Amino acid sequence: MPCMRRRERKQRKRRSAQHPLRRVLIVGSLVSFSAVAIATLVVIGYVLDVTAQAPNISQLKPRLPGQVTRIFASNGQLLGYMSSDVLRSYLNQSQEPNLLREATVAIEDRRFWQHGGVDYQGLARAALKDLIQGGGIQGGSTLTMQLVTNVYLPTRIGDQHNIKYKIIQIKLANELEAKHTKNWILTQYLNDVPYGTVNGQSAIGVGAASQMFFDRPVSRLDLAQIALLAGLPQAPTEYNPFLYPATARWRRSLVLAAMVRSGYITQAQANAADNAPLQVVHNNSFSHEQQPYVLNYVEQQLVKDLGQATVDRGGLTVHTTINLADQNYASQAIKANEGRTGDPAASLVAIDPSNGHILALQNSTTYGTGPGQSEFDYAVQAQRQTGSAFKAFVLMTLIHDYNGDPNQTYYNSHFLAAGWLPSYPHFTVQTAELTYQGDINVTRATTISDNTVYAQLGVDVGMKKVDAMAHAMGVTAPLFGYPSEAIGGLRIGVSPLQMSDAYATIANGGEHIVPTIISSVVLPDGRTVNLGNPAGTRVFSPGQAYAATQVLKTVIQSGTGTSANYGCPAAGKTGTTSNYTDAWFVGYSPQISTAVWVGYPNATTYMNDVNGLGPGYGGTLAAPIWRQFMQKASGSFCSDFTPPSQPWTGQPYFGAHTVGAPVTTTTTTTTTSTTSTTGGIGFGTSTGSTTTTPGGLGGATGGPGINGTGGGVNGTGGGVTGTGG
Repeated sequence: MPCMRRRERKQRKRRSAQHPLRRVLIVGSLVSFSAVAIATLVVIGYVLDVTAQAPNISQLKPRLPGQVTRIFASNGQLLGYMSSDVLRSYLNQSQEPNLLREATVAIEDRRFWQHGGVDYQGLARAALKDLIQGGGIQGGSTLTMQLVTNVYLPTRIGDQHNIKYKIIQIKLANELEAKHTKNWILTQYLNDVPYGTVNGQSAIGVGAASQMFFDRPVSRLDLAQIALLAGLPQAPTEYNPFLYPATARWRRSLVLAAMVRSGYITQAQANAADNAPLQVVHNNSFSHEQQPYVLNYVEQQLVKDLGQATVDRGGLTVHTTINLADQNYASQAIKANEGRTGDPAASLVAIDPSNGHILALQNSTTYGTGPGQSEFDYAVQAQRQTGSAFKAFVLMTLIHDYNGDPNQTYYNSHFLAAGWLPSYPHFTVQTAELTYQGDINVTRATTISDNTVYAQLGVDVGMKKVDAMAHAMGVTAPLFGYPSEAIGGLRIGVSPLQMSDAYATIANGGEHIVPTIISSVVLPDGRTVNLGNPAGTRVFSPGQAYAATQVLKTVIQSGTGTSANYGCPAAGKTGTTSNYTDAWFVGYSPQISTAVWVGYPNATTYMNDVNGLGPGYGGTLAAPIWRQFMQKASGSFCSDFTPPSQPWTGQPYFGAHTVGAPVTTTTTTTTTSTTSTTGGIGFGTSTGSTTTTPGGLGGATGGPGINGTGGGVNGTGGGVTGTGG
């Protein structure tokens, strides 16, 4: 019986082994094993193929967002930041609080200091979670992997859930860890991760984020603020404390708890921080601009000198030439004279003639796009007619190109009717007051701003030469050689910056220096670019500049610009356009060249009577602003112009329209005028004055005066003691 049972068991075992189900299970197991093996080989092959085709970390150029560019006045005071939608202020490791670094590791990558760039345990957990919950490949990214994404790989939507992207990310993370230290990686991460967007500006890195959310540098943050910042990168929008304060508090609690688990802080410290308010502050740290017109012009010059790419990358520290005291003086002078509702606009530009540094650049308008505001910078962008302020270029052409002495060169002041200039048969010229002086020299014509004399002088010396002189002195606007340009009738017009620059050439003894508003720029790598010492170009000699200055001084002393007299030696020229649409005063002391323009934004609006001052002359509207500014901006400087070591000696210039010097006679007159400031009527046809210097017009051919010749009292050629009329 026992033997029978053993035999039966063997038979049943053989039948069981031959059972179809068992064979299916065995075959199925073999097939499954083979499939898994094949799939594994396929996956390994795919990974190897993707890895082989992926670039090495050393082949990729970091895609770093631009940093914030800071702009400072000449005294080191912050003027503002370069306007940008992306804000980034790079910090080195020593500038990042250690507590912030610990908070970031605790919440984002607890095993950061242990893994080699990829946390495979974390990846496995994330993969299992993805398998259970469904969805693409996500989660498990280390700080190193996130840095790779932020700086080296494209971040299009959906990329990070792609297995190929993940494989490349892992490869590059391992390479980055092999190339750099952990501290370097953490520092770069804190500088390059997005922290959120406020009012259209996105903060990249903790430096910008600290200012954006707390209005203070990261070095002054407390534990609660640090924990809030550390929690933002995972979801900058969802955890934004301005948008979702409750969610932000919840996220901050998670960070504090993670810091306790990692041993960075105690539970008591976490509790205290958790009970603190969010402490966020709405601020305009990055949008506030103390001098917006200045900052705009600084950006223009940066692009011109350093290139658009450098400016876009940012991270520049820009030191400007702007003197904030002078900038404030300019603002005060403009507001004191043109600060009422309905007043015309005004702008002022002041330059140091010795180096081309722009000291002040001010407008009466408020920068902006709202009612009554303007983004248009009249000081730099305006193209306005100059009126008689352009005569300085005609004067310098006479002195330099022809060695013509303004005191010895004479023209007849009279209405120039149509036809006086055959090449421009319809060109007529008159003086602003419709009064005429007869034969006068160029110095006197400058003093009283006689258009008829300067129109003739401009034609004689050649308008092409005048335009070349204007360009050499600093005017950059196109000029066309029209005879009307001699008296400021320009086709396009110029800006106050150009006029201040041009007159600075005379103040600087004939050497033109291209104006600059930037003294130096510190690049992100620490190198300094010096822009504050532009090279000068000799236009005319110091002696010729000094001669012109002596002529232009008379404008302030006794001419159309007496309201610009602030009690110190200075020279300049008024400018008034037809129908009083533009009023100018451009002048200089030995230390400062300043241009002031006044006019309505609409270039066709007449300034018939501004603040009860009558027609809008340069001497009544612009000169008072110039005087008030120069009185303060010059400070303690009240020195006269230094005579040149090599004096210039000119001679009479004879052009097609010049006249000889007034002829004096020795006959005695029985009647003379002793009171007129513009030249009384002497006996016969002679004219004279007892009150003007150098005097009224002496008679060219008239009868003799008392104890003198040529008309006038005790003088020759007119005037009490003056000669030459």
